Amino acid sequence: MNEFEIIRHYFTADSGRKDVLMGPGDDCALLQVPPQTWLAVSTDTLVAGVHFFADMDPVALGHKALAVNLSDLAAMGADPRWVSLALTLPAVDEGWIKGFCAGFFELAEYYNVALVGGDMTKGPLSITVTVHGTLPEGKGLRRSGARVGDGVYVTGTLGDAALGLQQRLGHIAVPDEHLDFVRTKFEHPHPRILAGQALRDIASSALDISDGLAGDLAHITTASGVRAQLELEQLPLSEAMKASVPRERGWELALTGGEDYELCFTVPETHRGQLETALAHCGVKFTRIGRILAGEPGVELLAEGKPYRLQAQSWDHFRSA
Repeated sequence: MNEFEIIRHYFTADSGRKDVLMGPGDDCALLQVPPQTWLAVSTDTLVAGVHFFADMDPVALGHKALAVNLSDLAAMGADPRWVSLALTLPAVDEGWIKGFCAGFFELAEYYNVALVGGDMTKGPLSITVTVHGTLPEGKGLRRSGARVGDGVYVTGTLGDAALGLQQRLGHIAVPDEHLDFVRTKFEHPHPRILAGQALRDIASSALDISDGLAGDLAHITTASGVRAQLELEQLPLSEAMKASVPRERGWELALTGGEDYELCFTVPETHRGQLETALAHCGVKFTRIGRILAGEPGVELLAEGKPYRLQAQSWDHFRSA
């Protein structure tokens, strides 16, 4: 099959969305943006050998490629609508393409996201996804809204994807009863779309945790001109983490491991009751892990009330290269 045959066969399914006036097949997609809404747009590129193993199951990879982008929309509190996809493939492998599409479109269908365009070319395996979402005017969650006195919160548990990676590399032995859990966390993340939407009128700032909590929270403190203080005993660690590594190693995986795709957010004390109600309705567990202070932007860590020095650093492509 050539490029255009592949696109016609695998990438032109009709999503049924009425706001897609023109989908794949023309020079551009034509999309109907509702009045009095903001458009939220995010792009991520995944490269074999950097973001995923080249032999990763294509179904899981298709899911993850879309999920990590939807996580950015979740962090903004947006409603997912449309996606474009650019694939660079070393060769035409219909079995691989079929599997990738199965994972990609299953998640797209779950969130009613329409594929509206993209590109395909030959080269080293990489995937670029651009997602588009909408939200009511003035309701976007940003990194710059944290204020002194706010609580710092996260959804879910932290460090499990990093634990799954370390298990895959043979660096950490995970008990058999927890293997499926950590592998799923690493290969099959779930974006917190509903939680992000629920936080729109509650949180003062938010982002998704993609590069490790410590580094990502530092983005909030820099954008907001504040300082964050975290109590490490409050970090939510899974049973898999507790069974696999000592407590301090669990902290470091949670703080620097990355790829959790949970939400980190700040909430004024006056909104704490609303927060509990809103996330309970979503069925999302969350934990208060610290507070926002006045001071030079940064993240200070406390272990049993004493300063804690972090040995590892959050992910940075160019420092890590």
